[in-house]
Amino acid sequence: MLQDTDLENLRSVVHGPLSRPGNPGYAADTAGFNPSAVPRPDAVLGAAGVDDVQNAVRWAAERNIPLGIQATGHGAAAVMDEGLLINTSRLQDLAVDPDAGTATVGAGVRWRSVLGETVLLGLTGPHGSSGTVGVVGYASGGGLPLMGRALGFASDHVQGIEVVTPDGRLRQLEAGGSEDAELFAALRGGKGNFGVITSMTLGLTPFREFYGGGIMYPEDAGPEVLAAFRAWTTQLPSDASASLAFLHLPDVPFLPEELRGTAPVHLRFGLFGSREEGDTLLEPMRRISTPIMDTAGPMDYGAIDSIHMDPEDPVPSLDRGCLLGALPDELTDALTGQVGPGSNTPLMMTEIRLMGGALAMDPPVEDAVSGRDAAFNLYALGLNVPPVADATAAALDRLDDAVGPYTAGALINLRGHIRTEADARPAWDPEVLRRLQAAKAAYDPQNLFRFGPPVPLPVP
Repeated sequence: MLQDTDLENLRSVVHGPLSRPGNPGYAADTAGFNPSAVPRPDAVLGAAGVDDVQNAVRWAAERNIPLGIQATGHGAAAVMDEGLLINTSRLQDLAVDPDAGTATVGAGVRWRSVLGETVLLGLTGPHGSSGTVGVVGYASGGGLPLMGRALGFASDHVQGIEVVTPDGRLRQLEAGGSEDAELFAALRGGKGNFGVITSMTLGLTPFREFYGGGIMYPEDAGPEVLAAFRAWTTQLPSDASASLAFLHLPDVPFLPEELRGTAPVHLRFGLFGSREEGDTLLEPMRRISTPIMDTAGPMDYGAIDSIHMDPEDPVPSLDRGCLLGALPDELTDALTGQVGPGSNTPLMMTEIRLMGGALAMDPPVEDAVSGRDAAFNLYALGLNVPPVADATAAALDRLDDAVGPYTAGALINLRGHIRTEADARPAWDPEVLRRLQAAKAAYDPQNLFRFGPPVPLPVP
């Protein structure tokens, strides 16, 4: 437990608000996108700038006080019930250089802000399905972009990182640089285990035409659509990305009225290409069953969030994710049994996302991303509020058991909330984990940064 004298010492060297439970500002600075996974630290600092971050880290290191990091709150992975949380949401610097084709962002900047400037210039970045997600937290976990088959992982595009390490130093890291190369690799896929990233520079990608949207099918068409999806995805070019989601939507206000209480199957599709190319690629899926909604076509890239229709506002949820090496008949049968027609599952969404393409390519500079050889990513979530919370947890466990024989690790950003000791097992490939542990021992031997997907210190 932090002492008042310790906090007064910290308060004297920072400019941002420092609060304890019950103080004004504590709830706002600990709030995240998942209200059921809110950290409860002994204190939270709303960092006003890089100096605040450095002073807070030095203060914590001197007292061996554990540290957590949060910006938008989308990446809450483990329970935090002690220590100091550093909220970086106020670090909002954003600079786009169209000539260099880069965007440099502060730790609190969201993808929506970046796209708001880059799309007008005919440039995009390796963002996910929702613009509300923070750029830095997303890319530091590897980042699976909506158009990942064309772009690769978000970490592949990181050109520079400014990070405060546990010794309080502000380090400037660059792709291809020899100094702290192992740290630069660890920060691209290893999440917040090695320090506080205060700024990041990413390369942007030019584009001209974009075709995207979705097709909704009735619930009873689920097995037919999944079989067709599996065959169809083997023919897609790398410029096209696709996923299929089994939805079981509750009758709640945050959903569009026409979807409340329904259980459609949702095909999501994106293509860097023309109407003719998009229509040609989608034609086989448009012949399946009788779609109840079809929104796919040429679209304004600024509206790209509409493809997956992710919620805009915080939702109390419990989630789980894993990588799949293949999608054999036995697995499709298991999936439809768990979340298909007649399953009455409490899971709101179970998504099968196609991997491959640029996601399967080696990174230009060594990183800490696992799963480049996976065929699909499976991700499921449900509401985590009474009276359905227990049913959601049980359904996720059943899904885990059903797909377990076919899993091939997990993507850290989509792995889900850590609830049990079993959940805390490292999800990185063994070789990646070995390199992360070496970086952990070199840069954070005190294990100050421990509230996230854990990188255990190596055993002597």
